[in-house]
Amino acid sequence: MDMETFAGEICAAVEKELGSGFRAEVREVRKNNGVLLHGLLVSSEGPAVVPTIYLERFLEAYVSGAAFEEVVRRVLSVYEESNTKGCIDMGFFRSFEDVRDRICYRLIGRKGNEGLLEGIPYVGFLNLAICFYYSYHGEMLGDGTILIHNSHMEMWGTCTAELFDLAGRNTRRLFPWKCRGLDEVLGEMAEPGEGADGEETEGTFRGIPMKVLTNNKGIHGAACILYPGVLDSVAQEMGGGFFILPSSVHEVILLPDTGNEDSGELKKIISAVNTTQVAPEEVLSDTLYRYDRADKRVVIV
Repeated sequence: MDMETFAGEICAAVEKELGSGFRAEVREVRKNNGVLLHGLLVSSEGPAVVPTIYLERFLEAYVSGAAFEEVVRRVLSVYEESNTKGCIDMGFFRSFEDVRDRICYRLIGRKGNEGLLEGIPYVGFLNLAICFYYSYHGEMLGDGTILIHNSHMEMWGTCTAELFDLAGRNTRRLFPWKCRGLDEVLGEMAEPGEGADGEETEGTFRGIPMKVLTNNKGIHGAACILYPGVLDSVAQEMGGGFFILPSSVHEVILLPDTGNEDSGELKKIISAVNTTQVAPEEVLSDTLYRYDRADKRVVIV
């Protein structure tokens, strides 16, 4: 069964189960790097909005042998769980004064995102794009983001320059940067039992002169390379310039430039990791970058 047919049958089944007063529809949602997902939206009377339920995993379960009735039950379970947490009244989003203190930025690649970039405000940075989002936080739905489109900017009567100024201050305040050794990060990720007290993990990665730069949440943390003074601070600690390997949109890996590194091999590593280890919508770039300490700027290698 293809997604279009599956989505139509899911909508009909959900509306039947929930009864009159509810409407289900599926919309294509454009994610990073041209990834298109199919989001189920269940609406009732009123302006409140509930989270989107993406159908890809439910179609996968159905194709793998799950009964359609069971798949519908799972979809309704996710909807009910979201609904019990409460809904977001989006009325506040019309007021620029109500959102300006939580407008932030993140980095995405320009290649593969041409269609997305046509509809959103952004600032170019090398071959990347700095785009903007509203970071919401609440007891009912926790943390989340709303991508800012050109239509939002027009509704608020603002411009890209003002968004960039606000996001520069808000992102640093809401999501402080952190930079740790790769061995420490991998040690925390190791499964229990890989060595007594983590000895095997530490032995494997001890001495690797790489650092991982991200933010305190580990979400959209690659944007930390934009924070004023951060890269220079790292350069002082490392004793010179360094390579920047875009691990994902969430973090970058920093490697001291000793003059002995093979940039060609580093590019192959980036490409291989992006292809095999990173979800398509989380890939930042296949490009190798370098921080020039003397000029205090990032360049493409």
